[in-house]
Amino acid sequence: MAKINIADIRQEYRKSGLRESDLPGDPLSLFNRWLQEAIEAEVDEPTAVIVGTVSPEGKPSTRTVLLKGLHDGKFVFYTNYESRKGRQLAQNPHISLSFVWHALERQVHVEGTATKAPSDESDEYFRKRPYKSRIGARISPQSQPIKSRIQLIRTFVREVARWLGKEVERPDNWGGYAVTPTRIEFWQGRPNRLHDRFLYTLQSNGEWEINRLAP
Repeated sequence: MAKINIADIRQEYRKSGLRESDLPGDPLSLFNRWLQEAIEAEVDEPTAVIVGTVSPEGKPSTRTVLLKGLHDGKFVFYTNYESRKGRQLAQNPHISLSFVWHALERQVHVEGTATKAPSDESDEYFRKRPYKSRIGARISPQSQPIKSRIQLIRTFVREVARWLGKEVERPDNWGGYAVTPTRIEFWQGRPNRLHDRFLYTLQSNGEWEINRLAP
């Protein structure tokens, strides 16, 4: 099998463009449009988002979750509050979100601050999750070392038996985060690496400033 030189892998981006004259004043309007187009294009995991957090020592880390809401101008996702990202957000609420839709040659990068979603909103979403996902959320010590998958499955089975015939309750260590954006960049691939990049920056008066960035 021939060895592939990854430095030689290239692709021209020609599917679309992004003009300043087409930009709405509210970046969430454009984000909603791009997300809908990603869903309609049936791209893999259109709501997948890379979440970046920072440790108290200033070390960054990333992982992928699923966006589960866009309410009142905030991006919402759910997770274990005792996970690595949860512990880091408790120390430093600054966060980044990156949406990458390769099939559409598009990216959106968000920076802002995260706060825990209200308990009633987390309860409402938890009740909508599939039954086994609710059980999994209860028993998984997310981001913590475990002895084996067998141990995890045994714990899962015991928890299933515990909640037979009853409404599975949301554990206190699981719930939502709402991210209030202060910076949102839209990236559209273009030929010759001359990509379209537009940055929305939230101003002190609540308005969004728009600037084109060099590719």
